[in-house]
Order: sequence, then structure tokens, then C-alpha cells
Amino acid sequence: MSPPALPATPASPATPASPATPASPASPEAALRRSADALRAAGLRVSSPRVAVLLALEALGHADVEELTRVSRNRLGTLSTQAVYDMLRAFVLAGLARRVEPAGSPALFERRAGDNHHHVVCRSCGRIADIDCVVGRRPCLTPSQAHGFVVDEAEVTFWGLCPTCTVAAGADVERQEGTA
Repeated sequence: MSPPALPATPASPATPASPATPASPASPEAALRRSADALRAAGLRVSSPRVAVLLALEALGHADVEELTRVSRNRLGTLSTQAVYDMLRAFVLAGLARRVEPAGSPALFERRAGDNHHHVVCRSCGRIADIDCVVGRRPCLTPSQAHGFVVDEAEVTFWGLCPTCTVAAGADVERQEGTA
């Protein structure tokens, strides 16, 4: 069974690969195949909506449900927000995605799952980036007291200013100092 054909988005028109020229690893066809293969490997049925949401997850990095729905709708034409929630729940349970909940932000989802990485979040704009586990294996940190729990994972969120907001904050400080 081949992956479902999806309508092309205006930003990335799909062009079918001819049998004589295989699709490059970065081609839309290759991305469709990888997504369909990932769904099958996770034991999930392959459908156009699931492939679209998985492709959106890969393209966006860390995204909330609204953003994933918008990008997936651009690809499909129609898709309910509830269907996206349902797919994301199935993806998380199957290990295809991870749910991240930085304090004060809506839940974000990412394709990178199962490797116990951490995140850094900008206090100003909310930008988020992955940080590999400092120690290299789970749980990555050892608590001073586990209270009888068997700890198998640590979720760490680092907070600060991203490069863009750091530059902007520096400019604001310079402006304030110039007027004082």
C-alpha cells in the first residue's frame, strides 16, 4: 500500500518523481513515504490527515495545536481541531511525538521523542529549542531524594533570552541609558 497522495501546499508544490529518477531524501515524496512508514512502524493506520499532521510536526519543530491545525489545513483543505488533538494523543502514545508544557504556555508538540532531551525557552518571545541530555542517558539527573520512586526520566526546562531578544534587550538598555 503506498502512502496517501496529499494536495500540494502553495509553498511546496508536489511534483511526482518519474520512475527513472528516484525522489531525493529531501523531496516531498520522500517526506510522505517517511511519514507513512513511521505511522506503520508505530502500528497506526496511514491516512492523509495523519500524514499531514506528522509532516507539520516535522516542519514546525515545537508547535501548539492551533499552529499544527493551520498548517495541516493548508495541506488538506479541511481538518477539525479535535481531530488534530486526537491524532497528537495517538502519536504521543505511539512514541511518534512528545508533548512539552513550558510554564505559562499552551502545550507544544514535537516530533523528537524518546531520547530524554530537554528544552530552553525564551522568557520574552516564547521561542523554544532542544538541548541534548547533559549526562547522556536516562534519567539524566539524580534527585537528592526520590521518596521511594523509581526515577526513569528528568524533564528540565532552561529559561533565558534567545539571541534576538537579547539583542533587543541590549538596545532597550542602551536607549534608556542614553535618555537618563
